[in-house]
Amino acid sequence: MADIPTDLAARVAAVLDEVRPTLRADGGDIELVSADAERGRVEVRLRGACSHCAASLFTMTYAVEARLKQAIPAIQEVVAI
Repeated sequence: MADIPTDLAARVAAVLDEVRPTLRADGGDIELVSADAERGRVEVRLRGACSHCAASLFTMTYAVEARLKQAIPAIQEVVAI
């Protein structure tokens, strides 16, 4: 997680910790790759079963992205890489 602003990274990590139990229940996980506070962009990587699941788009949009944007309004974009 190099080059991630500590304050934003900590806030994002806390939100990811909230959704992580749901992902782990299905054999997956999520990793913070980068966060750009100036652009409001967060990049994450789905891991384990979530990385190749047919529902991963749904998971990203309705579980991860929606929760991050709700908790941190400055986030404009969440991208799965």
